[in-house]
Amino acid sequence: MRGSDQRSGELFSYVDLEKRVRLDHPLRAIRVLTDSALEALSGDFAALYSGLGRPSIAPEMLLRAMLLQAFYSVRSERQLMERLEFDLLFRWFVGLGIDDAVWDHSTFSKNRDRLLAGEIAAKFLSAVLAQPRVRRLLSSEHFSVDGTLIEAWASMKSFRAKDGGDEPPSAGRNGERNFHAEQRSNDTHASTTDPEAKLYRKGKGKEAKLCFMGHALMENRHGLVVQAEATEANGVAERRAALEMIDGQAPGTSQLTLGADKAYDAREFVAGLRQKCVTPHVAQKARSSAIDGRTTRHAGYAVSQKKRKLVEEAFGWAKTIAGCAKVKVRGLARVGFHFTLAMVAYNLIRLPKILGPPA
Repeated sequence: MRGSDQRSGELFSYVDLEKRVRLDHPLRAIRVLTDSALEALSGDFAALYSGLGRPSIAPEMLLRAMLLQAFYSVRSERQLMERLEFDLLFRWFVGLGIDDAVWDHSTFSKNRDRLLAGEIAAKFLSAVLAQPRVRRLLSSEHFSVDGTLIEAWASMKSFRAKDGGDEPPSAGRNGERNFHAEQRSNDTHASTTDPEAKLYRKGKGKEAKLCFMGHALMENRHGLVVQAEATEANGVAERRAALEMIDGQAPGTSQLTLGADKAYDAREFVAGLRQKCVTPHVAQKARSSAIDGRTTRHAGYAVSQKKRKLVEEAFGWAKTIAGCAKVKVRGLARVGFHFTLAMVAYNLIRLPKILGPPA
């Protein structure tokens, strides 16, 4: 029999929001991992808020909502708030009741910026990996590192001379300008939209873009990101960030290995790793490589060269799904927060599959 298209218009619903999410939904396993990590950060959250005034958006809800933004490729806070208004799955994951009011997008953005002061994204990443059943998955000796370009939320029209000598024509803010034969560099020019973004060229024959650089340190056993950060884009940022991040893995207590591509094959970088008791499993350049037979003769070198490519999967997911190809925030602090949270989301997407179904 044909069903009716008449709308019932019932005023009340007696179905619990918890029951509307099926038991085998992937977000259930992710929610368990997320809640455990957020509970461990309760003290850090308390330090960011005053004991006076009206209650703000709970930081736990903020982070859960931003994870959904990464999981489902939601482009903006405005669209995220619209999705929370009608999507019961989103409400369940964030922790909003079916009758709870959704926040204004500007209020959400202001409360999000509060988390920058406490480096919450980096602590969130560490808290997820510190859980006992996750920690046993991680390698404590073998790591890989790499960097990727993150295009800034600024156009080349905003890249102007610092002395104001190339003001646009008086035909409006989108007036035509001829940039041909004009020499522009980070020393003489800066973006008026995002001054911290730097002009950088990925390689020969590539166009120069205003961008930042994201860095990730990955453990080699399961390819999980253990540290992430963003820096200004320049020719030495990758190697400097790698030396800083490997310090967080307590080198010197045991012999670590660090896999990397040819961009890290520099004598200063290799010497810096060896001073930290880290074996540099860096891909060799065709000419004048800093890596010799002392390193390449071991079987572990070939394994590291194979494993180091897994970090590209994290970058690929962050750019295609989590919105890191061209970030919609400005300033190095916000870009770093966004990139690190994308790495948290990448780990959370993969962990349920690695951990397997619960007993």
